[in-house]
Amino acid sequence: MTDTPQDPHGQAVLAATEGGDALTRAIDALAAMDDQAVRAPSALPDWTRGHLLAHLDGVGNAFARQLEFAARGERIEVYEGGRPGRNARIEQLSGRSRDEHLAGLESLRDRLAAAWPTPGSPDWDASVTYYDGTVVDVALAWWREAGIHQVDLVAGIGVESWSVALCEHLLDFLSVRLPEGEPVVLNADDEGLRYAVGPGLDELDVELGGTGDADETAVEVTGGLREITSWLAGRTPAVAPLATRAGTAVDLPQLGPWPSAPTPEPPRG
Repeated sequence: MTDTPQDPHGQAVLAATEGGDALTRAIDALAAMDDQAVRAPSALPDWTRGHLLAHLDGVGNAFARQLEFAARGERIEVYEGGRPGRNARIEQLSGRSRDEHLAGLESLRDRLAAAWPTPGSPDWDASVTYYDGTVVDVALAWWREAGIHQVDLVAGIGVESWSVALCEHLLDFLSVRLPEGEPVVLNADDEGLRYAVGPGLDELDVELGGTGDADETAVEVTGGLREITSWLAGRTPAVAPLATRAGTAVDLPQLGPWPSAPTPEPPRG
């Protein structure tokens, strides 16, 4: 993947840094709101901005706890009380005032900054409970959570805030949502990037502009990199990508559920 660090530690450092930048943008947007704006709807069904801010607070502190325990060679459940505890805390914190949300997120920012391993540290490989992974997996998950949900706040932060590296990581992570066994080419024409997903596609041919042996059956999804990524993440981009098969317009592929594992097999491209 172009522009994405190839070594896991390098990608994790980038993820932690950009996740922190996304949290700061969310904090800055929140600082410009009043309590009424916090109670307004977010982009997520049935969730106010307060719910979304509470979720960021909860998942961020859960990840910080994973890091702190991992640094001591210990493991701990992701959320206190498991999934029910997570859901109850979101409801509990969703009604916070603007100032209370600000204080919580600013404290979270400091906690995460202190908890990430330093670049080059072996602690990136420390074991965590989160999907029985490592600290690298926690960094990548925070990158996704903070990066996507800053946009879901509907507070003036758009997908243009997503780096190419984040988009490529999200395409890797979310490609399992595409129909299984059906060849798809994702053509991010604004960045000159093409990704092959599924059987019967030749990587070199895709890079040269074709769709390999499956060119008659492959669906090609064309649009801006961030718009394609937004669509694959289940959001509604400002400009929807277009889908074609053998040059004829078709419906965009139906997307499956959000992945349940942190590291699916990436698309080729």
